[in-house]
Amino acid sequence: MNCLIVDDNKIARTTLRQMAGKVRDLIVTGECETAMDAYNLMQEQPVDLLLLDIEMPGMTGLELTKHLGDNRPVIIFTTSKKEYASEAFDLNVADYVIKPVNPARFLQAIDKARDIIDSRREEVKLEEDNFLFIRDSAIVRRLNLDEILYAEAMGDYVKLHTLHRFFAIHTTLKAVEERLPVSRFIRVHRSYVVAVNKIDTIQDGAIVIQGKPVPVADAYRAALNRRMNIL
Repeated sequence: MNCLIVDDNKIARTTLRQMAGKVRDLIVTGECETAMDAYNLMQEQPVDLLLLDIEMPGMTGLELTKHLGDNRPVIIFTTSKKEYASEAFDLNVADYVIKPVNPARFLQAIDKARDIIDSRREEVKLEEDNFLFIRDSAIVRRLNLDEILYAEAMGDYVKLHTLHRFFAIHTTLKAVEERLPVSRFIRVHRSYVVAVNKIDTIQDGAIVIQGKPVPVADAYRAALNRRMNIL
């Protein structure tokens, strides 16, 4: 992950750089004292992650976030002020860390950012490769990922259920799961992987997809609830 530190306080920038330097996959590509400097730099050198202060001379971190729009990097606010938290999270940032930044809290925020960045990369990959090839009897068939409702393990085979039929493939559910983008599919049981956008309801310990119940195991329930962002 490429990272840009934006803070008008030199000591704060140095502290963040030192913490970032201890994270193996985090590369600090630059530092800026103002939000405007950061904006100009990102026009020439896009980054994956912004460690962004809020109160700075001229443009604030909140204003920069709004100005960057939908194609902005993942943002972690690092600030000594708690009162901006609600507005910050309304902007759908990864995290909001209060200074002085604790190393453990910093790593927690980086983990959140990494998950978001990985998800974005999966979505980009999906746009480039929105299908897979399966062996259907003696035929190798192209199957669009959007057709798949869920995958079901059945002994030495996996059934890929679509709206009107299913395809039985001689493979393992683990192998199928590894081929499906995590941005669109989730394991809910040792025998089932489902398409998140095909879920109609969740009730009585099961997911319902096109009227068909799919069991949810207790071991996967918490992850499913987080993924569904249930209110």
